[in-house]
Amino acid sequence: MRNTWIIFNKEIRSYFASPIAYLLLTMFAVIFGFFFWNAVGYFSLMGLEAQMQGQSMPMNVNEQVIRPLLSNASVIGLFFIPMITMRLFAEEKRTGTIELLATSPVRDIEIILGKWAAAVVLYAIMLFFSGLSFAFLFRYGNPDWKPLLVGYLGLLLQAGGLLAIGTFISTLTRNQIIAGAATFGVCLLLWILEWVSGYETATWAKVMAYCSVITHFESFAKGVLDSKDAIFYLSVIFLGLFLTSRSMEALRWRS
Repeated sequence: MRNTWIIFNKEIRSYFASPIAYLLLTMFAVIFGFFFWNAVGYFSLMGLEAQMQGQSMPMNVNEQVIRPLLSNASVIGLFFIPMITMRLFAEEKRTGTIELLATSPVRDIEIILGKWAAAVVLYAIMLFFSGLSFAFLFRYGNPDWKPLLVGYLGLLLQAGGLLAIGTFISTLTRNQIIAGAATFGVCLLLWILEWVSGYETATWAKVMAYCSVITHFESFAKGVLDSKDAIFYLSVIFLGLFLTSRSMEALRWRS
C-alpha cells in the first residue's frame, strides 16, 4: 500500500497546490452556510410564532433543521463532485503522463485507490467545514449528535460512490470539461431515478428507484444506520473502481 499512499499524497497536494481546493471549499462553505442561515431563521420564526399564539407545538432541531440540511448538503455535492473528479485521469491523459503511469511498475489498483482516496478526503474536508455550522446548534441548542453523525456517514458513503463513478468517467477522455459534464449527468440521473416511484408501481420502476442514490440516503438523514443502504453505497464504490480498473487495463494494453 506504500505506492497507494504516494499517489494519494501527490493528488491531495495537487489539489491544494492550485486554487481548485480553496475555491471548492469556499464555495461549499458559503452555499451551505446560506442554507444553514435560512433553516435556523425559519426554525426560530416558527417557534416565535407558536409562542405568540400560545401554542405548544413541539420543536425538534434534528427533524426541522439538521435533517433538511443534510439533504441540502447531498444536493450541493451533485455540483461539486464532478469538479473534484474531472481532473483525476483526464489531466494525466492531456499532459501525456498517463502513459508513464500505465507503464510504471505501480499496480493499477494502487493508482486508482490513491486518486479516489484523495478525492474522498477533499470531499470530507468540505463536509468538515459544514460541520462547523452545526457547532452553533450545539452551542445554543440541544440537538442529538448521534443522528448527525449517521447523516454525515451517509453523505460520505454517497459521495464515495459518486466519486468512484466520476473517477471512471475521467479515464474515458482527456478533456476535463467533458469528464465533469458527463459525471454531473450520471450523478444527476442516479439522483432522479427515485422520481419514477412517484407515479409508477411496476417492478421495473421499483428497480430504478432502488438504484437511486437518494433513496438510500433517507434512512441516514433520519439517523438510522441501515446495513442494506450502506451495502448499496459500498457496491456503487466497488462498481466504479472496478470499471476504472478495466479502463486502466485498456490503457496499459494500448501503451
